[in-house]
Amino acid sequence: MSTLELKDMLIHRIAEIDDVQFLEAIKTILDAKTETQAINLIQAQVQEIQASREDIAGGRFVDQDDLDTEYDAWRKRR
Repeated sequence: MSTLELKDMLIHRIAEIDDVQFLEAIKTILDAKTETQAINLIQAQVQEIQASREDIAGGRFVDQDDLDTEYDAWRKRR
């Protein structure tokens, strides 16, 4: 069974479970796995993250609330 097939089978089986405690146990297992799983980035991604951090440190960003307000105003003008 391939990884994709196994994931698909697990998704369908989990969707059928109504036992909250059992689902919480599964969530605990999944949370533990994702917390310890390292993400491997290519050099271009590392550089992009560093550039983004520099932009933030330099104040070159827009807050989400400000962006939402600007977007809403733009939509109303259309």
